[in-house]
Amino acid sequence: MTHILEAVDYLNSVTSDFKPEVGIILGTGLGGFVDNIDVVYSVDYCNIPNMPVSTVEGHAGRLIFGTVGSRRVVAMQGRFHYYEGYTMKQVTFPVRVLAKLGINYLFVSNASGGINTSFCVGDLMVITDHINLLPNPLIGPNNNELGPRFPDMHDCYSKAVRDKATAIANRLNIKLQYGVYVGTTGPTFETQAEYRYFKAIGGDAVGMSTVPETIVARHMGVPVFGMSVITNCGLSDQVGDHEDVQMQGRKAGERMSKLFVELINNLD
Repeated sequence: MTHILEAVDYLNSVTSDFKPEVGIILGTGLGGFVDNIDVVYSVDYCNIPNMPVSTVEGHAGRLIFGTVGSRRVVAMQGRFHYYEGYTMKQVTFPVRVLAKLGINYLFVSNASGGINTSFCVGDLMVITDHINLLPNPLIGPNNNELGPRFPDMHDCYSKAVRDKATAIANRLNIKLQYGVYVGTTGPTFETQAEYRYFKAIGGDAVGMSTVPETIVARHMGVPVFGMSVITNCGLSDQVGDHEDVQMQGRKAGERMSKLFVELINNLD
């Protein structure tokens, strides 16, 4: 808690107590969403007390404070991953900070591999639920000031927000897929046998992030909206690499950004 409050106090001091309503975590190749933000403050992670530093290509490593339409937002341009060698508490530390800054919603995005054979590269998948194959970030002593010992995950990706997203996508003629996200440690891309296993246990897409951040947000009572950009189809013979993932993320980013802008401005 001390480390969290140190970061919050610093950010309040350098942003003149800017109070964001929506937090946004931008995944691989999706950092271009910041072009939709009327930026008021930009703070590099390396200047924030106790904040880890992004080490993955495609993750810029800064907090962007500003407005999207009439809403005040804070965007993480770059996230942290367990495979980088960080602990789960470090991976999810920024979510704790954003919640203490006062966000009412958290939007999470990622680039992921398609498991569902009806998906195509470039599809946008609204996350309806997840399967966690990473260490749970709540393992260890619980701080009741942050949330309950056993938080409910029944509506971990807010159905109310998903319904709004669907209505907006229909109006904007943006095709959406829906599915369950499988969170794994990485950093290897999945084998064909692993893809078949993830499909068998109910997964529609797989990636190396998002789930820990969602768990911590829900622990703190913050509603979550999640979206995956399908950057490769794992059960095909297609071979992808990180450069491919970034490219496909950027290509789909325009549609995702348009949806996010409208959705943020239509939240309760």
